[in-house]
Amino acid sequence: MPIPGNLLTTAMAVMPHTDVDQALKTALSMDIPFWPQLPNLNFYEDMYAQAAEHFPGSILDVEKRTLRFSLEKFINEVEETMTHFEEPQYFDISKTYSAVYHRFLSMNFSKRPAIRGQLEGPISFGFNVLDQDERPIIFDDTVRPFMIEFMAKRVNVQLERLKVLNENAFMFIDEPGLQFLFSAMAGYGDQKAKKDLESFFSMIDRPRGIHLCGNPDWDFLLGLEMDILSLDVYSNGEVFANYSNSIKRFLDRGGIIVWGIVPTNFEPFAEENTSSLEKRLEEIWQILYRKGIDQDFLLSRSLLSPATCCLVNSDKEKTVEKAFKMISNLSERLREKYKLT
Repeated sequence: MPIPGNLLTTAMAVMPHTDVDQALKTALSMDIPFWPQLPNLNFYEDMYAQAAEHFPGSILDVEKRTLRFSLEKFINEVEETMTHFEEPQYFDISKTYSAVYHRFLSMNFSKRPAIRGQLEGPISFGFNVLDQDERPIIFDDTVRPFMIEFMAKRVNVQLERLKVLNENAFMFIDEPGLQFLFSAMAGYGDQKAKKDLESFFSMIDRPRGIHLCGNPDWDFLLGLEMDILSLDVYSNGEVFANYSNSIKRFLDRGGIIVWGIVPTNFEPFAEENTSSLEKRLEEIWQILYRKGIDQDFLLSRSLLSPATCCLVNSDKEKTVEKAFKMISNLSERLREKYKLT
Protein backbone atom coordinates (compact mmCIF):
# COMPACT_ATOMS: atom_id res chain seq x y z
CA MET A 1 0.00 0.00 0.00
CA PRO A 2 1.94 3.07 -1.19
CA ILE A 3 -0.04 5.59 0.88
CA PRO A 4 0.28 4.77 4.59
CA GLY A 5 -2.55 5.11 7.08
CA ASN A 6 -2.61 4.32 10.80
CA LEU A 7 -3.39 7.94 11.75
CA LEU A 8 -0.10 9.43 10.58
CA THR A 9 -0.15 13.18 9.91
CA THR A 10 -0.01 15.44 6.88
CA ALA A 11 -1.52 18.84 6.05
CA MET A 12 -2.78 21.01 3.22
CA ALA A 13 -0.08 23.04 1.48
CA VAL A 14 -1.32 26.65 1.52
CA MET A 15 0.32 28.34 4.50
CA PRO A 16 0.26 31.96 5.78
CA HIS A 17 4.02 32.22 6.28
CA THR A 18 6.33 34.75 4.67
CA ASP A 19 9.41 33.13 6.24
CA VAL A 20 10.30 30.33 3.85
CA ASP A 21 12.51 28.47 6.33
CA GLN A 22 9.85 28.48 9.03
CA ALA A 23 7.15 27.33 6.60
CA LEU A 24 9.30 24.43 5.45
CA LYS A 25 10.19 23.51 9.03
CA THR A 26 6.47 23.42 9.90
CA ALA A 27 5.64 21.28 6.86
CA LEU A 28 8.45 18.88 7.76
CA SER A 29 6.97 18.43 11.24
CA MET A 30 4.28 16.22 9.70
CA ASP A 31 4.84 12.47 9.29
CA ILE A 32 4.12 12.91 5.59
CA PRO A 33 5.74 16.22 4.61
CA PHE A 34 4.92 18.40 1.61
CA TRP A 35 6.24 21.56 -0.01
CA PRO A 36 4.36 24.68 1.21
CA GLN A 37 2.57 27.21 -1.00
CA LEU A 38 3.06 30.74 0.36
CA PRO A 39 0.69 33.26 -1.30
CA ASN A 40 1.44 35.89 1.36
CA LEU A 41 5.04 35.87 0.16
CA ASN A 42 4.07 36.84 -3.39
CA PHE A 43 1.34 36.13 -5.95
CA TYR A 44 3.44 33.61 -7.86
CA GLU A 45 2.88 31.35 -4.84
CA ASP A 46 -0.92 31.49 -5.21
CA MET A 47 -2.20 28.00 -6.03
CA TYR A 48 -4.00 29.22 -9.15
CA ALA A 49 -0.99 31.19 -10.35
CA GLN A 50 1.26 28.16 -9.87
CA ALA A 51 -1.11 26.01 -11.92
CA ALA A 52 -1.20 28.67 -14.65
CA GLU A 53 2.54 28.73 -15.33
CA HIS A 54 2.98 28.32 -19.12
CA PHE A 55 -0.78 27.89 -19.63
CA PRO A 56 -1.55 29.64 -22.94
CA GLY A 57 -3.85 32.64 -22.70
CA SER A 58 -3.01 33.35 -19.06
CA ILE A 59 -2.58 36.97 -17.98
CA LEU A 60 -0.85 37.12 -14.61
CA ASP A 61 -0.46 40.46 -12.86
CA VAL A 62 1.74 39.86 -9.82
CA GLU A 63 1.43 43.43 -8.51
CA LYS A 64 -2.37 43.51 -8.71
CA ARG A 65 -2.57 39.84 -7.70
CA THR A 66 -4.89 38.91 -10.56
CA LEU A 67 -5.03 35.99 -12.96
CA ARG A 68 -7.13 36.38 -16.10
CA PHE A 69 -7.48 34.65 -19.46
CA SER A 70 -7.64 35.89 -23.03
CA LEU A 71 -9.01 33.64 -25.77
CA GLU A 72 -7.15 35.63 -28.41
CA LYS A 73 -3.90 35.18 -26.48
CA PHE A 74 -4.70 31.47 -26.08
CA ILE A 75 -5.12 31.05 -29.83
CA ASN A 76 -1.83 32.84 -30.44
CA GLU A 77 0.10 30.82 -27.86
CA VAL A 78 -1.36 27.32 -27.94
CA GLU A 79 0.69 26.16 -30.94
CA GLU A 80 3.92 27.20 -29.22
CA THR A 81 2.81 25.38 -26.07
CA MET A 82 2.18 22.22 -28.09
CA THR A 83 5.82 22.20 -29.24
CA HIS A 84 6.82 21.69 -25.60
CA PHE A 85 4.38 18.87 -24.82
CA GLU A 86 7.13 16.25 -24.64
CA GLU A 87 9.39 18.36 -22.40
CA PRO A 88 8.79 17.44 -18.74
CA GLN A 89 10.64 20.49 -17.41
CA TYR A 90 8.18 22.78 -19.20
CA PHE A 91 5.33 21.44 -17.04
CA ASP A 92 7.19 21.53 -13.75
CA ILE A 93 6.98 24.39 -11.25
CA SER A 94 9.83 26.84 -11.70
CA LYS A 95 11.81 28.54 -8.94
CA THR A 96 10.00 31.78 -9.77
CA TYR A 97 6.63 30.24 -8.92
CA SER A 98 7.70 28.49 -5.71
CA ALA A 99 10.27 29.53 -3.15
CA VAL A 100 10.14 26.09 -1.51
CA TYR A 101 9.51 23.40 -4.14
CA HIS A 102 13.06 23.08 -5.45
CA ARG A 103 14.51 23.15 -1.94
CA PHE A 104 12.11 20.35 -1.06
CA LEU A 105 13.36 18.37 -4.05
CA SER A 106 16.94 18.66 -2.78
CA MET A 107 16.15 17.00 0.56
CA ASN A 108 16.44 13.39 1.69
CA PHE A 109 13.08 11.73 2.40
CA SER A 110 14.16 8.10 2.15
CA LYS A 111 13.18 7.39 5.77
CA ARG A 112 9.77 9.04 5.61
CA PRO A 113 6.68 6.80 5.20
CA ALA A 114 5.62 8.98 2.23
CA ILE A 115 5.82 12.52 0.85
CA ARG A 116 3.23 14.59 -0.96
CA GLY A 117 2.87 17.21 -3.66
CA GLN A 118 -0.12 19.13 -4.98
CA LEU A 119 -1.56 21.10 -7.88
CA GLU A 120 -4.77 23.01 -8.39
CA GLY A 121 -7.32 20.83 -10.16
CA PRO A 122 -8.89 21.58 -13.56
CA ILE A 123 -12.44 22.07 -12.27
CA SER A 124 -11.47 24.69 -9.70
CA PHE A 125 -8.99 26.33 -12.06
CA GLY A 126 -11.65 26.50 -14.75
CA PHE A 127 -14.22 28.03 -12.41
CA ASN A 128 -11.81 30.56 -10.94
CA VAL A 129 -10.09 31.91 -14.08
CA LEU A 130 -12.28 34.30 -16.10
CA ASP A 131 -11.90 35.16 -19.76
CA GLN A 132 -12.23 38.52 -21.54
CA ASP A 133 -16.03 38.31 -21.19
CA GLU A 134 -15.92 37.65 -17.43
CA ARG A 135 -16.88 34.03 -18.11
CA PRO A 136 -15.18 31.08 -16.36
CA ILE A 137 -13.03 29.23 -18.86
CA ILE A 138 -14.53 25.91 -17.77
CA PHE A 139 -17.55 26.78 -19.95
CA ASP A 140 -15.38 26.98 -23.10
CA ASP A 141 -15.61 23.62 -24.86
CA THR A 142 -12.38 24.32 -26.77
CA VAL A 143 -10.26 25.48 -23.83
CA ARG A 144 -11.52 22.96 -21.25
CA PRO A 145 -10.20 19.73 -22.88
CA PHE A 146 -6.81 21.34 -23.44
CA MET A 147 -6.77 22.58 -19.84
CA ILE A 148 -7.49 19.07 -18.52
CA GLU A 149 -4.62 17.55 -20.53
CA PHE A 150 -2.28 20.40 -19.59
CA MET A 151 -2.95 20.02 -15.85
CA ALA A 152 -2.58 16.24 -16.08
CA LYS A 153 0.91 16.69 -17.51
CA ARG A 154 1.78 19.06 -14.68
CA VAL A 155 0.62 16.53 -12.07
CA ASN A 156 2.58 13.67 -13.66
CA VAL A 157 5.82 15.62 -13.91
CA GLN A 158 5.68 16.64 -10.26
CA LEU A 159 4.77 13.16 -9.07
CA GLU A 160 7.63 11.64 -11.05
CA ARG A 161 10.11 14.01 -9.40
CA LEU A 162 8.73 13.27 -5.93
CA LYS A 163 8.89 9.50 -6.47
CA VAL A 164 12.63 9.80 -7.00
CA LEU A 165 12.82 11.05 -3.40
CA ASN A 166 10.34 8.55 -1.91
CA GLU A 167 8.66 5.66 -3.68
CA ASN A 168 5.46 6.27 -1.71
CA ALA A 169 5.01 9.83 -2.97
CA PHE A 170 1.48 10.85 -3.93
CA MET A 171 -0.40 13.92 -5.17
CA PHE A 172 -3.30 16.00 -3.90
CA ILE A 173 -5.45 17.60 -6.58
CA ASP A 174 -6.85 20.68 -4.86
CA GLU A 175 -10.48 21.03 -5.93
CA PRO A 176 -12.40 23.54 -3.78
CA GLY A 177 -14.63 24.27 -6.77
CA LEU A 178 -16.29 20.85 -6.60
CA GLN A 179 -18.70 22.10 -3.95
CA PHE A 180 -20.24 24.49 -6.52
CA LEU A 181 -21.06 21.78 -9.07
CA PHE A 182 -24.42 21.04 -7.55
CA SER A 183 -25.60 24.63 -7.42
CA ALA A 184 -28.18 25.64 -10.00
CA MET A 185 -25.99 28.69 -10.59
CA ALA A 186 -22.97 26.65 -11.62
CA GLY A 187 -23.94 26.13 -15.25
CA TYR A 188 -21.52 23.20 -15.37
CA GLY A 189 -23.15 20.16 -13.84
CA ASP A 190 -22.05 17.00 -12.14
CA GLN A 191 -22.35 14.82 -15.25
CA LYS A 192 -19.95 16.98 -17.25
CA ALA A 193 -17.66 17.22 -14.24
CA LYS A 194 -17.68 13.45 -13.72
CA LYS A 195 -16.80 12.85 -17.34
CA ASP A 196 -14.05 15.47 -17.25
CA LEU A 197 -12.60 14.25 -13.96
CA GLU A 198 -12.64 10.65 -15.17
CA SER A 199 -10.76 11.81 -18.27
CA PHE A 200 -8.34 13.78 -16.09
CA PHE A 201 -7.67 10.86 -13.74
CA SER A 202 -7.16 8.53 -16.69
CA MET A 203 -4.25 10.75 -17.77
CA ILE A 204 -2.49 11.06 -14.41
CA ASP A 205 -0.37 8.53 -12.59
CA ARG A 206 -1.18 6.95 -9.25
CA PRO A 207 -1.35 7.43 -6.36
CA ARG A 208 -3.56 10.52 -6.64
CA GLY A 209 -6.50 12.00 -4.82
CA ILE A 210 -8.51 15.11 -4.08
CA HIS A 211 -8.26 17.65 -1.30
CA LEU A 212 -11.09 20.07 -0.63
CA CYS A 213 -12.45 21.96 2.37
CA GLY A 214 -16.04 22.35 1.21
CA ASN A 215 -19.09 20.13 1.23
CA PRO A 216 -19.76 18.60 -2.20
CA ASP A 217 -21.91 15.62 -3.13
CA TRP A 218 -19.89 12.95 -1.36
CA ASP A 219 -21.41 10.07 -3.34
CA PHE A 220 -20.13 11.75 -6.50
CA LEU A 221 -16.68 12.39 -5.09
CA LEU A 222 -16.16 9.03 -3.41
CA GLY A 223 -17.10 7.31 -6.66
CA LEU A 224 -14.16 8.78 -8.57
CA GLU A 225 -11.12 6.64 -9.35
CA MET A 226 -8.81 8.11 -6.74
CA ASP A 227 -6.62 6.73 -3.97
CA ILE A 228 -6.96 9.36 -1.25
CA LEU A 229 -9.53 11.93 -0.12
CA SER A 230 -8.66 14.83 2.17
CA LEU A 231 -11.52 16.79 3.73
CA ASP A 232 -12.51 19.22 6.48
CA VAL A 233 -14.21 16.81 8.83
CA TYR A 234 -14.26 19.42 11.62
CA SER A 235 -16.95 21.33 9.69
CA ASN A 236 -18.46 18.57 7.56
CA GLY A 237 -18.01 15.40 9.61
CA GLU A 238 -21.63 14.71 10.49
CA VAL A 239 -22.74 15.21 6.89
CA PHE A 240 -19.86 13.09 5.56
CA ALA A 241 -20.70 10.22 7.94
CA ASN A 242 -24.15 9.93 6.35
CA TYR A 243 -22.46 8.55 3.22
CA SER A 244 -21.29 5.35 4.93
CA ASN A 245 -22.02 3.10 1.94
CA SER A 246 -19.91 5.21 -0.40
CA ILE A 247 -17.20 5.55 2.24
CA LYS A 248 -17.08 1.77 2.69
CA ARG A 249 -16.81 1.17 -1.06
CA PHE A 250 -14.03 3.75 -1.28
CA LEU A 251 -12.10 2.10 1.56
CA ASP A 252 -12.71 -1.42 0.25
CA ARG A 253 -11.10 -0.58 -3.07
CA GLY A 254 -8.00 0.74 -1.32
CA GLY A 255 -8.87 4.37 -0.57
CA ILE A 256 -7.33 6.46 2.22
CA ILE A 257 -9.21 9.21 4.07
CA VAL A 258 -7.42 12.23 5.54
CA TRP A 259 -9.52 13.46 8.47
CA GLY A 260 -9.01 17.23 8.74
CA ILE A 261 -9.98 17.76 12.36
CA VAL A 262 -7.98 20.63 13.91
CA PRO A 263 -9.36 24.08 12.98
CA THR A 264 -6.78 26.65 11.89
CA ASN A 265 -8.93 29.77 12.16
CA PHE A 266 -8.21 31.65 15.38
CA GLU A 267 -11.74 31.67 16.88
CA PRO A 268 -12.66 27.98 16.60
CA PHE A 269 -9.11 26.91 17.46
CA ALA A 270 -9.28 28.88 20.70
CA GLU A 271 -12.39 26.91 21.70
CA GLU A 272 -10.84 23.47 21.19
CA ASN A 273 -8.17 21.27 22.70
CA THR A 274 -6.74 17.84 21.96
CA SER A 275 -9.34 16.06 24.11
CA SER A 276 -12.33 17.86 22.59
CA LEU A 277 -11.14 17.12 19.06
CA GLU A 278 -10.43 13.49 19.92
CA LYS A 279 -14.02 13.18 21.18
CA ARG A 280 -15.41 14.95 18.10
CA LEU A 281 -13.51 12.69 15.71
CA GLU A 282 -14.35 9.48 17.51
CA GLU A 283 -18.05 10.39 17.51
CA ILE A 284 -17.90 10.58 13.72
CA TRP A 285 -16.07 7.27 13.53
CA GLN A 286 -18.63 5.66 15.86
CA ILE A 287 -21.36 6.50 13.35
CA LEU A 288 -19.42 4.61 10.68
CA TYR A 289 -18.71 1.66 12.98
CA ARG A 290 -22.43 1.33 13.70
CA LYS A 291 -23.09 1.28 9.97
CA GLY A 292 -20.79 -1.69 9.44
CA ILE A 293 -17.33 -0.27 8.83
CA ASP A 294 -14.73 -2.18 10.83
CA GLN A 295 -12.81 -0.02 13.30
CA ASP A 296 -9.35 -1.50 12.71
CA PHE A 297 -9.83 -1.37 8.97
CA LEU A 298 -10.93 2.27 9.05
CA LEU A 299 -8.00 3.35 11.22
CA SER A 300 -5.54 1.49 9.02
CA ARG A 301 -6.79 3.55 6.08
CA SER A 302 -6.85 6.93 7.83
CA LEU A 303 -4.53 9.92 8.10
CA LEU A 304 -4.97 13.04 10.23
CA SER A 305 -4.51 16.69 9.28
CA PRO A 306 -5.54 20.22 10.22
CA ALA A 307 -9.04 20.99 8.95
CA THR A 308 -8.24 23.75 6.43
CA CYS A 309 -5.60 26.19 5.37
CA CYS A 310 -5.93 29.73 6.75
CA LEU A 311 -4.46 33.01 5.50
CA VAL A 312 -6.62 35.49 7.44
CA ASN A 313 -5.71 35.12 11.11
CA SER A 314 -4.57 38.34 12.77
CA ASP A 315 -1.69 36.42 14.35
CA LYS A 316 -0.55 35.32 10.87
CA GLU A 317 1.12 31.92 11.14
CA LYS A 318 0.95 31.43 14.94
CA THR A 319 -2.43 29.69 15.17
CA VAL A 320 -1.67 27.57 12.10
CA GLU A 321 1.57 26.37 13.68
CA LYS A 322 -0.30 25.57 16.92
CA ALA A 323 -2.78 23.55 14.83
CA PHE A 324 0.09 21.57 13.29
CA LYS A 325 1.41 20.79 16.76
CA MET A 326 -2.05 19.81 17.98
CA ILE A 327 -2.61 17.38 15.11
CA SER A 328 0.71 15.73 15.93
CA ASN A 329 -0.29 15.44 19.58
CA LEU A 330 -3.69 14.02 18.64
CA SER A 331 -2.08 11.50 16.30
CA GLU A 332 0.33 10.37 19.00
CA ARG A 333 -2.49 10.01 21.53
CA LEU A 334 -4.77 8.03 19.19
CA ARG A 335 -1.99 5.81 17.85
CA GLU A 336 -1.08 4.88 21.41
CA LYS A 337 -4.72 4.35 22.34
CA TYR A 338 -5.39 2.03 19.39
CA LYS A 339 -1.92 0.42 19.47
CA LEU A 340 -1.05 1.47 15.93
CA THR A 341 2.52 1.10 14.69
